[in-house]
Amino acid sequence: MGSSQRNQQSRQMYLNILALLVGLIFLFPLFWLLSSSFKMEAEIFQSPPSLLPSRLYLDPYLDQFKGQYNMFRSFLNSCIISGGTMALSVILSSMAAYGLARFTFRGRKILILSFLITQMLPATLILTPLFIIFNKLNFYNTFWGPMIADATIAIPFSVLMLRTYFLSIPKELDDSARVDGCNALMAFWKIMLPIAYPGAVVVAVFSFLFGWGDLIYANTFMNQQTLMPMTAGIYNFIGQYGVSWNRVMAFGALTVFPVVLIFILMQKYIVTGLTTGAVKG
Repeated sequence: MGSSQRNQQSRQMYLNILALLVGLIFLFPLFWLLSSSFKMEAEIFQSPPSLLPSRLYLDPYLDQFKGQYNMFRSFLNSCIISGGTMALSVILSSMAAYGLARFTFRGRKILILSFLITQMLPATLILTPLFIIFNKLNFYNTFWGPMIADATIAIPFSVLMLRTYFLSIPKELDDSARVDGCNALMAFWKIMLPIAYPGAVVVAVFSFLFGWGDLIYANTFMNQQTLMPMTAGIYNFIGQYGVSWNRVMAFGALTVFPVVLIFILMQKYIVTGLTTGAVKG
């Protein structure tokens, strides 16, 4: 074994150790969230702190399904908002990304730059204009309000993501579809979109997560408890005289669980879509 090969193996080992340490750092908050959710209040704040609960305390989880707060209803509301955001984002962004990738027109670069600029703006900047618009359209206290608002965040990201993916697909496929009698729309739906399936899956996943993690739009455009998503349920465990931290942690664990499950089930498509769509800009 040559010295260069040994150096390469040593370098790879150090990189693996570094990656493991970074992974542990990012996973520790999730571990602490789960561990604290099974502790009693006094044990959470004891000094020195304990990594694991002395005994499993299940009341924080049981309390999620008691009282006025309906966890099942909030879960369904979150699914409706997230699913609507995902559908709007995938349909609109895929067509916009294909147009920006395949057609040349005046102002295309400015339009692409505008998508980048929207990613830098805080969500609070458009709250007031959106509230006025949705109120005029009778979208207040409906699922349409947060769905469309969340789509304004998801669509720019999705367009930029899918555009690079469409650029990585040979343009000769479009020409072949035209020869076979397809117009631009038919070529997009029947040829390009199936090929770009991994990128569409990535966009769908992230758009769903944008809707799932939303709190500010739901609180702004809805005030009925029966319409609130899961993220708004955290206020049920923040009282006037204190915060029930073990119940907040249990609520957080239940809210995060679907996200973790999605990433576990879809990680193959996410990695493929992100790496394939990053070869061209």
